[in-house]
Amino acid sequence: MLFNSIEYLLFLPIVFALYWVMANHPKRQNILIVVASYIFYGWWDWRFLILIAFTSICSFVSGILIDKSQVPKKRSLLSALNISINLAILGVFKYYNFFADSLVSAFSSMGVTLHPTTLHLILPVGISFYTFQALSYTIDVKRGKLKATRDIISFFAFISFFPQLVAGPIERATNLLPQFQSKRKFDYATAVNGTKQILWGLFKKMVIADNCADVVDKVWANPDAYSSPMLILGAILFTFQIYGDFSGYSDIAIGTGKLFGIRLMRNFNLPFFSRSVAEFWKRWHISLNTWFVDYVYIPLGGSREGRWKSIRNTFVIFTLSGLWHGANWTYVTWGLYHATLFIPLLLLGKNKKYRNTVAEGKMLPTLSETWNMLLTFLLVVFGFIIFRAENMSAFFHYMGSMLTNWHQPFLISGKDILIYVFILILVEWLNRTKEHAFAFHLKNPFLRWSIYIATALCCLTLAGKQVQFIYFQF
Repeated sequence: MLFNSIEYLLFLPIVFALYWVMANHPKRQNILIVVASYIFYGWWDWRFLILIAFTSICSFVSGILIDKSQVPKKRSLLSALNISINLAILGVFKYYNFFADSLVSAFSSMGVTLHPTTLHLILPVGISFYTFQALSYTIDVKRGKLKATRDIISFFAFISFFPQLVAGPIERATNLLPQFQSKRKFDYATAVNGTKQILWGLFKKMVIADNCADVVDKVWANPDAYSSPMLILGAILFTFQIYGDFSGYSDIAIGTGKLFGIRLMRNFNLPFFSRSVAEFWKRWHISLNTWFVDYVYIPLGGSREGRWKSIRNTFVIFTLSGLWHGANWTYVTWGLYHATLFIPLLLLGKNKKYRNTVAEGKMLPTLSETWNMLLTFLLVVFGFIIFRAENMSAFFHYMGSMLTNWHQPFLISGKDILIYVFILILVEWLNRTKEHAFAFHLKNPFLRWSIYIATALCCLTLAGKQVQFIYFQF
C-alpha cells in the first residue's frame, strides 16, 4: 500500500479514528496498530506476513531468554543464535542468488564451470528495515541497555508499526518500544505538526521524485541518444529523485507517527547543505548510519585505536552499508567510493569539523561554505551514478557517454522539474534550522493556509507518474 495511493487515503483516517476512540486503552490501541500494520504490509503479498511474524516471534522469545540468563556466555549464545536466524533469512531472500552468481563468475574467469542452484524468491518489501530493527532489540537486551518485554502485542507493534515498516526510519527499541508500553494522549499541536510534515513529504515524493523519475528513466534507458550536459543533468536529477523519494517517505512516516502520538527519529537533516562528505553522512539516512556506528563501528574499536584502524572500520561499515542496499556490486562499489572519500578527512582530522547548521544566523552562506557545499554535492552526485546503474558495465557506459557526447544537441527534457527543484531548495534553505521544512509558523493565517493549499494542489496537479518508493526494494 503506497502512501500516495487512494487505498492509503482511505486506510489512514479509519485507523486514526479507531485508534483515538480507544484513547484510554493502550493495549487495544496496540492490537489495532498490529492489525492495521499487517493489513498494510500484506497488501503487497500476504506471504510477507509469515516472515515478519517469524522474525517478531524469534526476537521476542530470544529477548526473554537472554534477559532471564545471568550467564554471560549463554546470553551471548542466545543473542548470536537469534541474530544468525534473522541474518540467514535476510541472506537467503536478498543475497543468495547474488553470491551464487558471483561465485560462478569468479570460477568462470579461472576456466572452471559451476552450476549452482538458484532460488526464484520474491524479495519481501522492506525486509532489511524490520530485520535491522529486530536485531537492535536483541543486541540492546544482551548489552543490558533494555529489559526484555513480556508484552508480545507491544513488541509486535514495535516491529511492524506501519508508517515506518517498509522504509524506515530504522527505530531502536529503546526509543519506540516504551512508547507502545505507555499511555498516549492526543495532542492537537503535535498532530498539526505531523500533518504539515506529511504534506511536505508528499510534495517531495509526488512533485519532485516522480517528475525527476520520468526524465531520469528516459536518460538511463539510452545514454547514447543524449548530450553530455543532458546526461550530467540526468545524474543531478536522480540525486534529487532519490532524496525526494526517500526523505519524502521519511517525512510522511514521521508525520504519521505524530498523528498516533508516536515520536520517530529524524532520518534526514538537509543533506545537500553539507560542507563535507562526513557531514553529508551525518545528515543522510541517519537511522541506518547510526545503526552501523553503534552496532558495528564502535564494537570494532571505532576511532579509539588510531587512524588506520579507524579507516579500516570506516571501510567495513560503508561496505556493509552498500551491501545492505542490495545484492549488486554497484551498491558495494558505491559504499567503497564513499569510504575512500573519508580517508583524507580522517587523516587530517576533519571528519567531525562541521557540527553546526550552515550559515547559522545568516541569510546566505559565505563563499567558502558555498564552495564546500557545491563540491560535496558533486561528489555525492557522482556516487549516485554508481548507485543508479543496473551493473558496473552500465555505469561505465553512462560515464563514457557523459564524457564524450558533447557533439549531441543539448535539448533539455522536463524543464518544469528544474523549477520544482528550485522551490525545494529554497523552502528547505529558509527553514534549515527547523525540525522539518514545513515546521515554520506564519502569523498571517491567510498566507499560511495559502501555502498549505497551494502545496496540496501541486501534489494533485503536478504529480508525475506514480512510482513505487525506491527504498521499498531494500
